[in-house]
Amino acid sequence: MKLGSGYVIHRIGPKIRAYRKEQGLRLIDLSKAANISSAMLSKIENGRIIPTIPTLFQLISVLQVEPHDFFAEINGKQTADGYVLVRKEHFVPYVKEESAIGFNYQSIFEHTVSGNDFQISLVTLDPGNQRPQVATSAYEFVYMINGSMKFHLEDTALDLHTGDALFFDGRIRHTPVNQQDTPTTYLVVYFFVEEQETE
Repeated sequence: MKLGSGYVIHRIGPKIRAYRKEQGLRLIDLSKAANISSAMLSKIENGRIIPTIPTLFQLISVLQVEPHDFFAEINGKQTADGYVLVRKEHFVPYVKEESAIGFNYQSIFEHTVSGNDFQISLVTLDPGNQRPQVATSAYEFVYMINGSMKFHLEDTALDLHTGDALFFDGRIRHTPVNQQDTPTTYLVVYFFVEEQETE
């Protein structure tokens, strides 16, 4: 069972992280109490994996948060009429890894189609951005809007320039690096996949 399209994917992890920090809990404290690995909880908080409903309920139960309060806070607007128009002023800034430097994410659109979640984000990389390689439980499509960057897929480094596109399995550890003197902007589409939460 997965979350429906009325809930905003990018808000789930940060909301769990915010509740955890409000209560003064370390990541390892919450992971033990919820009976999931700290690595899995870190992925959930950073938006690298979408938790199943049972896992999410276990986490908010341990955090002693009322389910209706939690879901009210991550609820998104429903759309209708066969189309969706998102004005740029309605793009929503969000944070994935708190320790990352120079990564600026904006969520453009999130939806569920035939039980599969996807998210479209606009990413701006500042010069000299830094982050360890990460894995995401999603297939990712990257389209370069402007600038250049070196995209690391484990031991492979790819040079991407304006107009280039890249599709890859996000479970391969990866990170983009902007080595220019000016910001680089790209679009990324995440097609989330089911992953076991027992690691």
